Amino acid sequence: MDTMTTESPEHVLARWEADEAERRKTMIRSGVARPEQVAGLSGMQVFEAMFAGTLPYPPIADTSDFVLIEANLTRAVFQGRPQLRHYNPLGSVHGGWIATLLDSCVGCAVHVSLPAGKAYTTAELKVNYVRAVTERVGLVRAIGSVIHRGNRMATADGRLVGPDGKLYAHASTTCFIFDAS
Repeated sequence: MDTMTTESPEHVLARWEADEAERRKTMIRSGVARPEQVAGLSGMQVFEAMFAGTLPYPPIADTSDFVLIEANLTRAVFQGRPQLRHYNPLGSVHGGWIATLLDSCVGCAVHVSLPAGKAYTTAELKVNYVRAVTERVGLVRAIGSVIHRGNRMATADGRLVGPDGKLYAHASTTCFIFDAS
């Protein structure tokens, strides 16, 4: 599970659904923040502004139907609902949807750790698929954590899990850090 508890999968699922409903209340619109809206903000401040609804959340969240649930100084958690529209010809969720969810959690784990005036870009993303994801899973969480952040490079790991604690995929990223302009 996303935390070491003895909660049943049904209780975890109910908690995750409640977390998502609460988060969606303030995520009023998607879009791309203008440079002047984020100038001088740390990564954490950018995410706090998205959570407050004063900055738009990224359009990819609409396209892929997932939502940022949590962000702190070294961690980012996204949640998504696998649906038939995400399926590949083999009858399971396309690996690209899973990779996008994992890329979001690991990249945002790095982003949220950045001080004002810094930006990042993904240099490498590696995804390992452990088991098939189908719409029967119901809901998945992608949990990304920073492993190391230096002045020019950061690394992070992510895990895609279901409410029963099953691991579906995991990822690692290397990100370059640079001065925002």
